[in-house]
Amino acid sequence: MSTDGQGRSHWFDDDAGPVVRPYAMTRGRTSSTGQHRLDLIAVVVAEQHDGDPEGDHTLSPEHVDIVGLCRDTPQSVAELSSELDLPIGVVRVLVGDLVESEWVHVNRPVPPAELVDESILRDVINGLRAL
Repeated sequence: MSTDGQGRSHWFDDDAGPVVRPYAMTRGRTSSTGQHRLDLIAVVVAEQHDGDPEGDHTLSPEHVDIVGLCRDTPQSVAELSSELDLPIGVVRVLVGDLVESEWVHVNRPVPPAELVDESILRDVINGLRAL
């Protein structure tokens, strides 16, 4: 927090400009409708879209940034959070918005309970070696 010459305080850094609070980016939401909680390693992939996200006036600059990053290469939720310097919770809400508006889709990781047991894989490898 800085003060001006008259002793009033400002909640921004002169070099950075005004700070936008995370709740303002998500309009106070902590989750998006229709989306389950996104895992940190869930991969966000941009959809093939005829339009430009900057032309969609329902999207915020942060939404546009997410679509742009995912167009270049699919990104995990954690990578997006790091790249955009935004809290994970904010990125989850914004990605949920983009899924609803069909700008991106999310590939969720396989839950550990559904993974193949390691002993089965070893048995398969040993069986192949025996051939």
